[in-house]
Amino acid sequence: MDPQFASKLTDSADDAELVRRALAREDIAFRAIMARHNRRLYRIARGILRNDSEAEDAVQEAYVHAFTHLNGFRGESSLATWLARITMNEALGRLRKQRPVADFESFEAQRHEAQIIPFPHGMAADDPERIMAQREILRLVEQAADNLPEIFRTVFVMRVIEGMSTEETASLLDLQPETVKTRLHRARQMMRDKLDEQIGPLMMEAFPFAGRRCERLTSAVMKRLGFAP
Repeated sequence: MDPQFASKLTDSADDAELVRRALAREDIAFRAIMARHNRRLYRIARGILRNDSEAEDAVQEAYVHAFTHLNGFRGESSLATWLARITMNEALGRLRKQRPVADFESFEAQRHEAQIIPFPHGMAADDPERIMAQREILRLVEQAADNLPEIFRTVFVMRVIEGMSTEETASLLDLQPETVKTRLHRARQMMRDKLDEQIGPLMMEAFPFAGRRCERLTSAVMKRLGFAP
């Protein structure tokens, strides 16, 4: 397979074309779908499960389920939203097996919109001290996010880290938009309480998903779909 051709397909093809080609069992279409969505789906799963390997397994299962039921994709929502919903359901199912379901509606409502925290991409490759500081910030951010109660953590990951809209988050979680705003506001308050004195404004990109992990997950899914490595 020509890597440049695969990259062009990932960048240019719309949902309908990728689905059509995947239904025709074109391996490049499956790879293009995963290259486009791996990062977001991993972040969603990790935000729920708080465990790297569990999140990776959840995303793999979600892909296998999605690809084996791809003829069920009707285009009523975007492919990204459809895959995100499958991934979220897989992760939540795993979470329910780990512990009893939390009382999702036991927190007092607060009606305040929250400002999205920008998480810039990239680091200064020529500044080792800055890289070390940013890595420490990343560790603290991930730790603080992991310690959020589940109902707030999921909204925080989707809205702040992944940058989904309030409406998309509400649709995925089957919530009212106002509830999403409330939970995001509360999550940011809890994050600030833990982090403000340590690192000030949060300016790192959390939960990266690239390189070997991305390649490993894609290869595992392709193998399970019956394609040669």
